[in-house]
Amino acid sequence: MNVIVIILDSFRQDHVSFYNQKKPVFEGVKPCETPNLDRFAKESVVFENAYPSGLPTIPVRTEIMTGQDTLPFKPWESLSSHEVTVADILRREGYICGMVSDNYHYWPPGRNFHKSFHAYRWVRGQEYDPYTSHPSRRNIDDYVNEHYPEVWRKRVHQFLSNTDDFANEEDWFPAKVVEEAVNWLKANRVHKKVFLRLDCFDPHEPWDPQRRFDTYTDPDYKGKRLILPMGGKASDWATEDEIRHIRGLYAGEAAFVDNCLGKLFEKLNDLGYYDDSVIVLTADHGHPLADHGKFLKGCDRLYNDLLKISFMVRLPGGEKARRSKAIVQFPDVLPTILDFLGLGNNTHSMHGKSFLPVLNAETGTHRKAVIIGYFEGLDRCIRDKKWSYIQRPESEPDELYNLEADPKEKVNLIDKNPEEAQRLSTLFGQQYRRVSSKAIKGIQGLYELASSALE
Repeated sequence: MNVIVIILDSFRQDHVSFYNQKKPVFEGVKPCETPNLDRFAKESVVFENAYPSGLPTIPVRTEIMTGQDTLPFKPWESLSSHEVTVADILRREGYICGMVSDNYHYWPPGRNFHKSFHAYRWVRGQEYDPYTSHPSRRNIDDYVNEHYPEVWRKRVHQFLSNTDDFANEEDWFPAKVVEEAVNWLKANRVHKKVFLRLDCFDPHEPWDPQRRFDTYTDPDYKGKRLILPMGGKASDWATEDEIRHIRGLYAGEAAFVDNCLGKLFEKLNDLGYYDDSVIVLTADHGHPLADHGKFLKGCDRLYNDLLKISFMVRLPGGEKARRSKAIVQFPDVLPTILDFLGLGNNTHSMHGKSFLPVLNAETGTHRKAVIIGYFEGLDRCIRDKKWSYIQRPESEPDELYNLEADPKEKVNLIDKNPEEAQRLSTLFGQQYRRVSSKAIKGIQGLYELASSALE
């Protein structure tokens, strides 16, 4: 039995049409079309309530790789040599392990996320990756407006310089990642058991979709091509037309990722992996598109647009395909994979718990509720299938939303239903609310820049 784990970055659940039923998310932006993800979903167990625990990028992947909950104790950190990962375990069980990624946070010295893989392939140049040092041939003023300060202009410039020579769709990151993954899968089909981890950084910002997929923006728009939104209140630096344009760029980027995944799915079928593999496809989190006034990830943006993820598990041959409302969380992923492979005796030290009974259609429930946040952040979100309670710092009012009646989380019911907030609050102890002395709130770029040469 082979294992394939596909991780996408910042792919909102409501931009996968299988989930959203092709309904518009934003006024003036047509629904994102994802025909390849939709076909894959029809052959998978599709989870509607899958969540991260500790955010963002690196803590999430630590959870997926180790089965451990990062929120209470582990911020954005490298993997230590003593942390046991899926590659550590499967390698000992005779699996040939490969990793393909364009996530540039993996390759700073000492990051260690490639440990125990037999092979790993990096695709360079994403976001602020210091891949190039020459000036871009493009005019930076075409990609920023008058409100962008120098620090943000530098960030945009790095990405433009990295991608100046991209001419065809095949040059772009998702296409390269898929090509490298397919090549590895072909070459390693001779092995009895393989494990592939494909980690695609898109549709993470900057959002610069290829022309064929850049069809979600207004063709009459005459403003700047703002491929990298800034943090803070969006109305302070962007007009309504610019906000709508950015949302369209994101949808185009997501559609292009779907197109590249279609090529991967085709090859998985041609090579026979669909018949003898368990395939997990997930996003690490969603992405705020000024749904609540701000773009970009942040400790104060713990709403559906950030927390709701696409999560699908395709069993060999597409068996038991259906939708599930069971609540699962990323630390549960590795225990479930190992349990499915008959290696569940490796999971006793993991925080996560296997949801194999859900995959096997033996039950429709798993977790009662989840708690989500940033290790350094003050805010926490505790939610079950119906209610989402957001605990704010002492100086701010808490928030409570009925997810069934108000999925866009616009009506705060904290004063009307305080008993629901109290109930959820008691499910998790103070350890989950521990805050470091370097607490942050809503500051985008803190971690991304740690992997760059900009600041």
